[in-house]
Amino acid sequence: MTRRNLLLNMYGAMHERLGPSFWWPGETPFEIALGAILTQNTNWENVTRALTNLREESLLSAEKIFALPEERLAALIRPAGYFRLKARRIKHFMTFLHRECGLCPEKLADFSTQTARTRLLTVNGIGPETADSILLYALHKPTFVVDAYTKRILNRHMLVPEDIGYEELREYFMDVLPVDVVLYSEFHALIVRVGKKWCRKKQPDCSSCPLAGFLE
Repeated sequence: MTRRNLLLNMYGAMHERLGPSFWWPGETPFEIALGAILTQNTNWENVTRALTNLREESLLSAEKIFALPEERLAALIRPAGYFRLKARRIKHFMTFLHRECGLCPEKLADFSTQTARTRLLTVNGIGPETADSILLYALHKPTFVVDAYTKRILNRHMLVPEDIGYEELREYFMDVLPVDVVLYSEFHALIVRVGKKWCRKKQPDCSSCPLAGFLE
């Protein structure tokens, strides 16, 4: 079986079992981009609490976050953890948005995917996973997001080595899959759901996993 067919069959098995993911949650591209930074090293429940704090203060806009003092921002996003570091990273991102697109994140979509990705990666605190999450979910650009769940699942299925790097793992998908934003976003979301519930770091539940049929 070709890699393309294998990946699409794995996608089909997960989607048939779990249904659509409706991911990434967020009312605006800016909120989704903010969530991508806030979710670094924490879970989504904590991110939701941080975003709720900002929403209750009517601060979920690029202009208001840009003008907000860093200390005040840090206090509001405290539930997301590493709140001072993340406030600094968000401020770096806001400076980037101000310079590149006049605080209008949607205008980043005018760039090619590679150009926008390269520019996002110059922002202090935005690595490949965060950049790809912003591009895919906020800007609907065709780039595949990979993470620890992706690596764990594919390694346990003996498809990639345990020490595979981010870019190589990303290319494992993008080299063979159709260029399709909906497919990319849903595939990543399904991998996260399977990783959280079945392909856990400790005590994985392989027998009932949606991908059990793909084990050697």
